[in-house]
Order: sequence, then structure tokens, then C-alpha cells
Amino acid sequence: MPGGPRLSPFVALEHRNFRLLWTSQLVSMAGSMMQTAAILWHVSLLVPAPQRGYALGMVGLVRVLPIIGFSLVSGVAADALDRRKVMLVTQSGMALAAAALATMTFAGVRSLWPVYLLAALGSAFGSFDAPARQALIPALVPRAHLPNAISLNTIMFQVASVMGPALGGLVIAGPGVGWAYLLNAVSFLCVIAALLAMRDTPRPDSGARAGLSLGAALEGLRFVFRTPLIRSTMLLDFVATFFASATALLPIFAQDILRVGAPGYGLLSAAPAVGAMLTSIALVPLIERIRRRGAVMLLAVLGYGLATAGFGWSHAFWLTYLCLAATGATDTVSMVIRNIVRQLSTPDAMRGRMTSVNMIFFMGGPQLGEMEAGLVAGVWGARVSVVSGGLACLAATAWVAWRTPELRAYRKETTVLTAVGG
Repeated sequence: MPGGPRLSPFVALEHRNFRLLWTSQLVSMAGSMMQTAAILWHVSLLVPAPQRGYALGMVGLVRVLPIIGFSLVSGVAADALDRRKVMLVTQSGMALAAAALATMTFAGVRSLWPVYLLAALGSAFGSFDAPARQALIPALVPRAHLPNAISLNTIMFQVASVMGPALGGLVIAGPGVGWAYLLNAVSFLCVIAALLAMRDTPRPDSGARAGLSLGAALEGLRFVFRTPLIRSTMLLDFVATFFASATALLPIFAQDILRVGAPGYGLLSAAPAVGAMLTSIALVPLIERIRRRGAVMLLAVLGYGLATAGFGWSHAFWLTYLCLAATGATDTVSMVIRNIVRQLSTPDAMRGRMTSVNMIFFMGGPQLGEMEAGLVAGVWGARVSVVSGGLACLAATAWVAWRTPELRAYRKETTVLTAVGG
């Protein structure tokens, strides 16, 4: 309101429980990002050069299958059970999977299938963790501070995405891949400690709480697909990331095209997060001033596709780095806007199921996209795979924009009306 008190850009961190989750997630997410980079590098070392594209693409497949398989069940669990206790189980499970990867690597195992199996196991625990975590956040801050919490969560994610791969490159080049896995396993202990230290976390009203049933899962699906803005943002997220996700091919670019080795690979892996972090910091005070949010989001996704094509075309390290940073910057604008819309448009009793459906699009698109990029790279080469994916992202975005006029016309006021209307 004009003339009213101006909120601090970090107001959500004034709430103790949110601050505990935010700081611990910063450490844990950095560890997870380090492990993601380490798995791709590890796989690239275990197979001959001609087979790398296929092998790296398979990493995306084994990680997305548990997400698709468990997504609806995990969403119902997040709405039916104590979300904090669900996270204690999932964080412990992911820590054990990372520790098993470290043990296997230190033992000198050279087979691919254990890497794929443990990556899938960690993803399975993650498929239950994400809905519980995202649904818990609105219970840790007042509704008026929720947009700020979402923006700060984005900053946390992007800072971790910079720290994780960059540290991963140094660890891989120094002590080795096994230490990257071990450090990630230890990082989960920070979240477990934070969850145990929380006090007075609100619980969903027992009358509104979902039951563990197929009907509850189907209710979540109906809610998402009957809400045009939520449905269209999820579809846009999926088609864009499916075509333009090429991070699985970064080891090929680092080793065979740019020839920058493990340290350069770590920098390139962190480049999208550098652009994303700078953009998310700028968005914290600016997000409330963006009125034509639908148009801005569509333009951001178009920029994402262009930057991806530029990354694939580039022959220079600095240009590749800038293009990857631009993908992170444009994706952040889109991500912050769509997350605010979804959280404000979803009742608390439905948050876990909405997040689980979104997880299929948000995580399934990039993971399937990495598989697609690997298959195309195996036939026509890494450059063709990335450039064609960026161009396909442009076409897919234009199609979604044409098919959903509600998204093109969406403004800031729409969020208020949708939230009030339920």
C-alpha cells in the first residue's frame, strides 16, 4: 500500500523455523548439486567416449522414473502426514544413498549399474521430500510474507547451485568423486538437525487433512488440471525444459569441445546458477512491481531457449559460460513468478498434492530432456543436440502461449483474485 510500512527484503528470515530450514537447506542443497555434477562426471569416466552421450542421458532416465512412479503417492503423504516427520525420513534416506555411493566409489567399483541404482534410490526419497518441504514452507511464515519466503528460497537454491558444482569441480579434481558423495551425505545432517530444532510448527487441520487414498490423489490431479494458470505454467515448464535441458552433456563439452578439464567443468556447471543467483537477488525487491507477470514469464522462457541454442553453438569458454548464465537468469524469472502463483492459488490442505503433480513437470521435464539430449547427441553430436533443443524450446513456448490466452493476459492482480476466490 502506498505510504504503508516497507517490508524488509529478508522479512521471512525473521521467523525462526523458516530461518532454520532455509540455512540448513542451503548447505544440503549445495551438497546435492555437488553430487549431481559428480554423478555425471563419474559416469563419463566409466564408459568409452563414443558411448558417453547415451550413458549420460540414462542418468536423467533413472532419476525421473521414481519421480513419475511416486509423485502422486508422495503428494498425498505430504498432505496426510506430519510434513516435518516426512522430511526427517526422506533426508535420512538420501543421506544413506549418498553414503552408499561414496562407499562404492572408495571400494573401486567400476560398474555403471550401482551408480544408476543409487541415483534412482536418492531420487525416490527426493520425490517424497519435495512435496513435504514445499508444503511446509507456508506454515512457517505468515501469508503476507509468503512471496518473500518463496523469493528467498529461490535465492537459497541458486546460491547452492553455484556453490555445489564449483566445489564439486574442485573436489573431483582433487580428492576425487567419492569425497563429493561423502560430503553430500554429511550435508543432510544439517537439515535433520534443523527439523529437530523447530518449535511450534503448525499442523494441518485434521478435518481438512487428506486421507491416504487413491481418491485423495485423484482430487489433487483434478485441482491442478481445473486451474488454468497452474496447469499452463506446469505445461510450459515441462515442454521448455524437455527440449532445452542439456546439462547432462556438459562433460562432453568440457572434455572434448572446450578442453577445460574438471575445474572448467565445475565452473560451467555452476554458470546457470550464477546468473540465477544474481537475478533472484534483484527480484526480491522488484517482484511486487512486475504487473504483466504472464508476459514476463513467457519472454523469460523464450530467452531460456535462445541462451541454450547459443551455448550449443559457442566454441569459446567465456561465451559458453555467459550463455549458461543466461539460461539460469531467465529460468529464475519464470520460476519465481510461477511458484508465487501456485502457492497463493492453492489451499493448504492441497499443497502437497499440487507440488507432487508439479514435480512431474518440474523435475520430469529436465530429466527426460537430459535423456533426449543424450540420445540426439549419440546420433548427431552434442552441438546439434543442444542447438536443436534450444530452437525446439522457442517453438514449444510459442505454442503454449498461443493455446493459453489466460497466461498471456495474466497480471499481478490475477494472483489476488485467484487466491481469494479459492
